[in-house]
Amino acid sequence: MTELLWQLPSRGDGRHATPGTRNRGGFGGPRVPTVATDLRPGNFGPFDDLAQIVLAAELSGLDGVLAPYDPLGEESWIVGGGALRDTRHARVVVEFQPAFGSPVYAAKVSATLQRLSAGRLAWRIQVETDEADARARGDRVAGADRYARAAEFLAVARGVWNETPLAGAGFKGTDFHFTGEYFDVVDGGFRGILSGLPFPTVYLSGSSDEALDLSASHGDVHLFTETVDGVGDLVAALTERASAQGRTVRAGLELPIIARESEDEAWARVERQWREVHPDSPVAHELDLGGGRWAGFTELGYDEPIGLVGSYEQVAQQLSAYVDAGIDSFVLTGRPHIEELHRAGEHLLHLVDPAGRTIAGQEATA
Repeated sequence: MTELLWQLPSRGDGRHATPGTRNRGGFGGPRVPTVATDLRPGNFGPFDDLAQIVLAAELSGLDGVLAPYDPLGEESWIVGGGALRDTRHARVVVEFQPAFGSPVYAAKVSATLQRLSAGRLAWRIQVETDEADARARGDRVAGADRYARAAEFLAVARGVWNETPLAGAGFKGTDFHFTGEYFDVVDGGFRGILSGLPFPTVYLSGSSDEALDLSASHGDVHLFTETVDGVGDLVAALTERASAQGRTVRAGLELPIIARESEDEAWARVERQWREVHPDSPVAHELDLGGGRWAGFTELGYDEPIGLVGSYEQVAQQLSAYVDAGIDSFVLTGRPHIEELHRAGEHLLHLVDPAGRTIAGQEATA
């Protein structure tokens, strides 16, 4: 089945493209006053907005949410823990750096969260990072060494979880031991109430050879970012490398979306936001790649440059085309989050064919 996740905001939310005007969540301008409905000061805080977004994702029928790593935003582990506590069914993917701490500590935190949530926690390991961010965190590991460390991180985490150890690891009786370049563990491993829990699904990303090799060896889902030429060749490369190791790794795609009742309404929304950041340059349509793909989302403050714009039927057709091309996990996002989540749940999700076949009698186009 196709998996549909929603990326949560990490620095507040709102209707506008410019960050300083997004006043939901306490990261933009002044908070919206609540005196009209509640005279008690401070009754609602910035995390109440995040909690509503998480609940909107679950109520809209999505499979889960992703709490992104953001050095200038909310801490993903705290957001993820709150999301697990507030939901019943949603999968929660927490994104973090391997420099977060030892893999044993990350596994221990995750074991508790798995107990809390009946096994709904997943990991997204962010290997590539901004050099300034790495230095600010005291992280000296750089370049290809980051991938070597990430491989050891996952081997150790699975090992202390009492999963089958990978290269460089082993068991001594019921104890786990590991000797590597970055981590050493002697007689480790979880027992008792912390054992027997499902290990978090591991999401990885990137398009480099090192990134694909890491996923082929250690990942469960690899998230791609759409390119002008598509991601078909990258999906094929991932499948080939994973198969060579006797593994299957699912392919995913990160996509911002702007979907409305009609194509004209969706483009009108794009144009309004575009004029906020480029008031004298109304050329948003010049970044139209065809097939409902638009390459201007980073100009509107999104992380990914290319996403989908169109009617609900058009966006659903393109999502189904991706499924037909081998993508079975999507991380969607849109602003403002609560409103866009409810739009997706009411008008879009039921149109996405999990097998990539025809939609409402029309052929899905790649």
